Amino acid sequence: MAHVISDECVSCGACVETCPVGAIAQGDAHYEIDADSCVDCGACESGCPTGAISAE
Repeated sequence: MAHVISDECVSCGACVETCPVGAIAQGDAHYEIDADSCVDCGACESGCPTGAISAE
């Protein structure tokens, strides 16, 4: 199950740096996680300073 980024995201980019598979990219409103690439490791969730990332 992939992680998702909520509207709480402030587009700081911290999650991009922590994702080991490069599944996170800038979207229209905030960063987004490609569910097909996400390996559900949780690295992005623990690296998010605003708590905007959670398991779907």
